[in-house]
Amino acid sequence: MPVQLVPAEALQKAEKILFIAHLALGDYTYLQNCFKAFSEAFPHIEIHLWVDEVRRTSDSSKWEQLRKYSLYDWLAACTFFAKVYSSTYSPVLYEQSIREARQENYPLVVSLATLRPHQYARLAREISPHGFVAGMQERMGIFKLHRLAAYRRLDATIPPYTVSRRDPQHISAVYADWFRQLFGMHIAPQERFPFVQIPQQWSDYAQRTLREWGFAPRSGKLVFVNPYAKTKKRCWPLEHVAELIMAMSAREEWRDACFIVNAMPHEIASARQVLDKYKLERTRLFSADENFFQLPAILSACDLIVSVETAVMHLANAVHVPVIALMRQKNPEWVPIDSANSKVITASRRRDWVKAITVEQVMRAI
Repeated sequence: MPVQLVPAEALQKAEKILFIAHLALGDYTYLQNCFKAFSEAFPHIEIHLWVDEVRRTSDSSKWEQLRKYSLYDWLAACTFFAKVYSSTYSPVLYEQSIREARQENYPLVVSLATLRPHQYARLAREISPHGFVAGMQERMGIFKLHRLAAYRRLDATIPPYTVSRRDPQHISAVYADWFRQLFGMHIAPQERFPFVQIPQQWSDYAQRTLREWGFAPRSGKLVFVNPYAKTKKRCWPLEHVAELIMAMSAREEWRDACFIVNAMPHEIASARQVLDKYKLERTRLFSADENFFQLPAILSACDLIVSVETAVMHLANAVHVPVIALMRQKNPEWVPIDSANSKVITASRRRDWVKAITVEQVMRAI
């Protein structure tokens, strides 16, 4: 069995490499360490990144929202990427990006896409007709045999990960193992911890915002609550958020606390309607509507974060703020990595959505 799938000679000769991935913020929170480790292990290789937009659409009314995806702000600030393909959200821009990438004549292309990996195998080979191309290959069944032709175009393959319910491997370990298989790299557990470097202008923004809200200076603690995720299965009802704030405010240790409720930009108006009914004191709605770094800048100023299973709970670890994470049972590999500063509340049954977690459960954790 080879020590690594991408030949050492190919890595020595290569001046650049293209990684292909469909990235959510949570994915990148942990994959960032792998890209950073690669840049340090192979400083002579420029890293280019193709961010594929799985929500790609011909509906032009959705393009502006897709174009402003906050991950791109984070990637633009990362010093270890020489080039990022971020305009793949429309069919026309997708084809333009392919033509642009083909002109780079990449000697190495690696697809880290786990969704529809056969399609990304084709994409990787289309971008690099003559280079060394590696990617994911799903387990093949009789109904997937037609995909074999796509996988045969790869020079090397790695299987997508599986999760053991008894002893789940953390997602950061999964990603580190991908880079071990591909490049023979060892990324130690302490090097997998998420990090975010917040530009000064956004740290200043956070302090200015807290002053405008009357939260700085303050006598009590600052609590950030995030009830939103991309899918309804992972969201927590706003009514629960209001009940939690009232329950915390009734306790002596939280009596003077200030609360920030996070919402996606398009949810702000409806969230305000719901929360206004409860006439909550010292409570403000927040949305990172200008730049990704608004979010970690505000998070870093907090004393406690309560979040459903989305990027916020991982960013809490990155900014070293204690977090209470509300999760389903289905993705144990995605628990926050910093167990010392994280408390996970899991829905009691495997089929339960996050909304099944009660305010009383969260109060007990607090």
